[in-house]
Amino acid sequence: MSYRFVYMTTGSREEARRIGRTLVEERLAACVNILDGMQSLYWWDGAVQDGQETVLIAKTRTVLLERLTERVRGLHSDRCPCVVALPIEGGNPAFLQWIGEETEAP
Repeated sequence: MSYRFVYMTTGSREEARRIGRTLVEERLAACVNILDGMQSLYWWDGAVQDGQETVLIAKTRTVLLERLTERVRGLHSDRCPCVVALPIEGGNPAFLQWIGEETEAP
């Protein structure tokens, strides 16, 4: 089984909590960490933007990545939300097994 960290951003802590809770409740992620207060500088609509964002980091199985991404796109207020995945190359086998168990239908 292979696993992914999924990095996402939202414009508010409330939106991050709503999206994160949905992903965990629907078993698309075993866990979602919410990191509030990130300062972001980025190009958008032809200008440099400067704003506050909230980061979400989800732990999931690779096979669920497409469904998770589509679910976030449906829940997110931005028209082009940041959702990017990074492979988990290793780690505590018991933790990785836990991700697998918690992202399977009960």
